[in-house]
Amino acid sequence: MKRFLASVLAAVCVLSAASCDSPVKSQSSRQNKLGVPFTAKMSVSLDKLNAEGSFTRTADNCWEAEFDSPNTLSGVKLTFTDNTVSASYKGLDFSVPKSAVPVKAMLNNLIEAIDALDDNEELEGTESDGLFRIDGSLDGGAYTLSLDKEGCISTFEMPNNLLKIAFSEVSFNTPSPAVTSTVTETASTEVTTTEAATSEE
Repeated sequence: MKRFLASVLAAVCVLSAASCDSPVKSQSSRQNKLGVPFTAKMSVSLDKLNAEGSFTRTADNCWEAEFDSPNTLSGVKLTFTDNTVSASYKGLDFSVPKSAVPVKAMLNNLIEAIDALDDNEELEGTESDGLFRIDGSLDGGAYTLSLDKEGCISTFEMPNNLLKIAFSEVSFNTPSPAVTSTVTETASTEVTTTEAATSEE
């Protein structure tokens, strides 16, 4: 009997320790910044493939991924526009190379996940380890999209596909009022100069 009680107590202690070690998750919501055009460095791990490059949302339904490595992808740019994908290399257009097909499919999953969240003013998810995690499901499988404390994209994971994309140096591509003002002033100056020259003639 004593041995049985000791075994039960040991099991309870193990379970308690395991629950203490697991990260604390709490349901939460965040302002949705995923619809804002942005640029980020990306690191892709897909099964045995590792790739580095940049990922940009230029506008609604317009995305670009440009690769720096590995050698089979270096210099390749994939452009995603309205459910179509085109490829280019140093300005020359060509069909998507075989080496880019697996990554293209996974980036399509990422884009689909973000586009599905676009219309939501707030995002529902869980806070864990300093990240805001959104779990969802696509035709390609289950995913977890993680945002940092600023609301910027941090990681996109699809465990069943052995995929993890990590993002860094995220910057939002919003036009600067100062730049817009300068451009307007320059245009006005050019018009005035042209008018003056015409009057002199």
